[in-house]
Formats: sequence, C-alpha cells, structure tokens
Amino acid sequence: MKRLIEKGLMFGGLIEVASPALVERYNRALEHLTGKRTALDDFHIDISGYSPEVGDELGDHLYLNHAGVNRQFILLTTEQKRAPLLNAKFSTSRGILRQFIETNEAQLFALTARDAVAGELVNSVFAMESPARLFDIQRVVVEADTTKGTVRQAEKLAELVNRFKREEDAWFDDVLIAEMIGLAQETGDVTRNPVRLEQMEFQQENFWTAHFGGVYLFRGVKHPALISMGERIDPGTIPIEVSLAAQDRSQIARFLQANDLVEPIVKARGVDAAAILRQKMDFIVVDAAQEAGVDLRGATRADIRALARKNTRRLPQEYHTLNALVNWAENRGRWPEIDSDNPAYFYTLRASDHADRDLVNQLLADLAPKDVRQLFICHKELFYRLYAGWSETKKSYVADFLEREYLVDKAGARHALFGHDAPLDDDRAVPQEDLIARVGPWGAVGAAKPAKRSGPWGG
Repeated sequence: MKRLIEKGLMFGGLIEVASPALVERYNRALEHLTGKRTALDDFHIDISGYSPEVGDELGDHLYLNHAGVNRQFILLTTEQKRAPLLNAKFSTSRGILRQFIETNEAQLFALTARDAVAGELVNSVFAMESPARLFDIQRVVVEADTTKGTVRQAEKLAELVNRFKREEDAWFDDVLIAEMIGLAQETGDVTRNPVRLEQMEFQQENFWTAHFGGVYLFRGVKHPALISMGERIDPGTIPIEVSLAAQDRSQIARFLQANDLVEPIVKARGVDAAAILRQKMDFIVVDAAQEAGVDLRGATRADIRALARKNTRRLPQEYHTLNALVNWAENRGRWPEIDSDNPAYFYTLRASDHADRDLVNQLLADLAPKDVRQLFICHKELFYRLYAGWSETKKSYVADFLEREYLVDKAGARHALFGHDAPLDDDRAVPQEDLIARVGPWGAVGAAKPAKRSGPWGG
C-alpha cells in the first residue's frame, strides 16, 4: 500500500493533528468516548476523527466504531467535512457526518475553538449477530456535545433563563441566580450567542454495509431486495421477499431495471460513451496481461492497445462485447447481443439520476471489478482489498494511471463518468452543459430473445 499512500491514493485528504492543544483536545474526547488516550504527538484524522496511526498504536482500528455499528466521532475542526471516511461499515455514514457538520457549521466552529466535540451516530442496533438485524436499522440520530458538556449546559442555562423571566420572585432566588452565573461562565451569554446543535435524524432505507461479506439493502424502492456479495442469505431468515447473491446476475439486472436505477452508458447524456467504454476495455486488457505475467510497468495507453491488437484472441468475452458496443456507438455497426448473462453486461451501465446513484454505482463496481477506475472512485474498500492481491506490475500500472488521469481533476473525471453532478468524494462536481445526446436500441433486461429486438438489451 506504500505506493498508493505516496501517490495520495490512500489516506489522502486527512486532517493533520500536530499542535499540543489539538492533541490534548483529541485525548479528552477519546477518553470521554472510549476511556483510552494516545501518546502520539502528531497524527491524521478522517471526517469521524478516526486516525490510522492511533488505530495502529491501540491495536484496534475500530476504536471509534465498536462492532462496526453506532459510529462515534471526534470533531476538532469543521474542515473535517472535506475528509474521507476510512474503514466505512455503512455507506451512509460519511454523508450523515458531512450533513451534520454543514448544518451546524457556525456552532461547531465556535465550539471547536475551545474544545473537541464528541458524538455518536446512534441507531437501535448495537451488534450484528445476523443479517436480520440490518432490518432493525430504521433511522440514525446524531448525538454530540463537547467533552465539557457545553451544549447540555447551555440548554440547561436557557431553561433557567426562561424560568427567571417567568417567575415573579426570581430576582430574590439567590440559588437560581448563582446557578445561572456558574453555567454562564462555562457557556457564555446564551441569549445573545445560543449554543445549540441542530437535532438531526436520518432515515435508513437504502444502504450498503460491510457486514456479512458486503450487503446492499434496498427497501425504499418499488421492488425491494437484498443483494449479498458474500454468501447467499436465506430469505427465510430476513423480512424481505427477494434475497439475491452476486451470481444471480439476471435477477440483479431485472431488479435494477424494474426500479429504474440504471441506464446504459451509450444512452447517457453528457458523456463520451465510446471513450468511457474504451477505457474499460483497456482495464480488461490490463487484467488479462496480469494473468499472463506481462510486465506493464510504465505502459502507456498506446502500449495497452497495441498489446490488445497482438493478443485479441486471448482476451476475455468482456473485451469483445465492449468492442462491439463501441463499434455500434461510433460507426453504427451491428447491434451487439448483450443480455444479463454476458460478463460485460454490468460494465455497460451506470446509475441513472436518482437519490441513490452513489449506492448503485458502488453496486455496479462490485459487479464489474475489472474497471479499476470506477472501483477506486465508487468502492474504495473493495479496491484496497483487491489491490493487495494484484501482481506488482498491475499495482504499478493502476497506481500510475489513477495519479495521472484521475487525481489531476477528480471532479471533472467523476462528472464525465457518472454525470448528474454527483459528488462521490471530497470535491463537488462542476455542472456542465450536456455534450452529446445519444439514443440507441435499449430496452428490457433478460436473456430471452424476442422475435423482434430493438437493441442489445431486448425489446
């Protein structure tokens, strides 16, 4: 992983904690939440305050995420909103933390000027004993306060102030006045500068979790389903009718189409579909070259395509299917027969424009892992896990490619690939005018061949 760290492809965007004051505030919050402290003088934290260096020191990388549920967080600065979330166990956690920080930014800025803010993403589940427990997660509530309880004290002071204004004899209540003065010394003037964090809760309808080998749960769609990337989950053990596994490609394809969650890349507006498909073809060549033991270090895009021309017959079906699709898109060649049993099928799709597009693009990355660029952007946890098992030559090529062609313009690359102005990382995508409007023979999913086809996906 050293290569990825050096190129800024791993642990990038973390917040440095180096001043003694910030380290002490972090320790107060850490002790408040976990009873532990760090002896480190400097380290880096993500949006939740998790530090890989502190995790190494404590021998526990879930020290703020016990059992992988109810993630705790430590805020030292509102700038953490731009940082990634490491070791994510739920796809919704980073978005919740970022929205909480942005909604309460002014208050958090004032609070973190003097103390750390510690909190938790609370749901009703404290352990994941079985997949059925996922269905008990209905909402997440954000609870937060400083280590000194400033917010709680401010709420109490506000109540006392209201009582003082209401009661006729309050001016003669020395105990009440003394208590108000004592709290005000801690919180300041709450009448002029209210110290209050917006109470926020988030409904959890559709999400991914790393538990049970990776599970996607879609409840808030017309046709609900659970999709497992690990072992198949027995539908008799969970309160949902449809339980799919990664190998159920046709059923997953029908689920995505029935809920209008995806669109063919070549039909998408505002993208250069042929260029995207050609890049996917290059990644498939790289994967095949790794299997053949070909050294790709320093290889250019021209080298990869020359390698493909020389070894066309040895390349997998995904390559030839995408090549036929490119030929159709660019030259109006023959319509390629692409059904959901085709190994290239999920490489030809992207999420359509809806609230869960990031989640669907992550699912597509899971189903089409040879597209290492989409894998890195949409599913970093899986990218890092697969990267560890690649050959040195593939590691070198992929790291160089991502540094050269993704890091230089992350927002632009994401917009070009996924459109919809969808921020998937720490940068906002930049709105652009549609570049092209492609139409094509797209229709229903399935392997069945109707008498009259209107395109690769059926009639």
